[in-house]
Amino acid sequence: MEIRGARVLVAGATGDIGSALAERLAGLGAVTALAGRDPDRLAGVRERCGPGPSRTFDAWDLDGAESTAAWAARELGGLDAVVVCVGVAAFGPVGGIGEAVAEHVMAVNALAPMAILRSASTHVSPGGLLAAVTGTVARSAPAGMADYAAAKAALATWLASARRELRRSGAGVLEICLPHVESGFAGRAVTGAAPVLPPGITVAEAVDTIVEGMRTDARVMEPAEPRRGRP
Repeated sequence: MEIRGARVLVAGATGDIGSALAERLAGLGAVTALAGRDPDRLAGVRERCGPGPSRTFDAWDLDGAESTAAWAARELGGLDAVVVCVGVAAFGPVGGIGEAVAEHVMAVNALAPMAILRSASTHVSPGGLLAAVTGTVARSAPAGMADYAAAKAALATWLASARRELRRSGAGVLEICLPHVESGFAGRAVTGAAPVLPPGITVAEAVDTIVEGMRTDARVMEPAEPRRGRP
C-alpha cells in the first residue's frame, strides 16, 4: 500500500512499538488516528504526529476495543489500514498462573486485537490492510509462557483465517511476528519474571519490519534474529 496519504489507525499507540510506529507513519505522510491506554503518553505521541484524532481505550474492555475502528473511520472519513500493537506478557508455570491472569492475558493479546480488526474489516477501504503484532512465541511455545504463547497463537490463527476470508474483498491481512524486542516489555509482565532471553531486536527494527510489511502487501513479516554478541 501507499503510506503517504493513507488513513491509518494505530491501536496501542502508547506502547513502545505502537508509539514509534505512529511517529514513523506520520513522518511518511500517513494520516493517523491513535488509540492507547495511557492518556498522558497518548497526548505526547499525538503532538509529535501532528493533527489528528486520538482516544484512550483499555484492551481489557472488549466493547471499547470493538468500537475503536468505527470511531477512527468516522474521524478520518474512512480507513485504509489498521495496525494493532497491544499486548501484555505473563510468565510462570502452568500451575501457577491464576484464572484471572489467564483471562486477562487472553483478552489483551488475542480477544481485543480480534475485536478491533473484526470491526475494522467492515470499515477498511477496498485494498486496505488489517495488521496485528503476534510473536515468535506463538510458534516456539517456550516453557514458562504457556498462556502468553497460547494467546499469541490464537491471534495468529485468527489472522490466517481472516486472510483467506477477506481476500475476495481485496483487503490484506498482515501478521507481524516479532521476536523479543529490547523495549522493556518483558519487564512489565502482569505476573512472573522473564527468563533469560537472547538478544532482541530494537524498537526501530520492529517498526522497520511493520512498515515494510505494509508497503509490500506481505502476509507474514518475521525479522531475522539478531546476531549473538551484539551490544
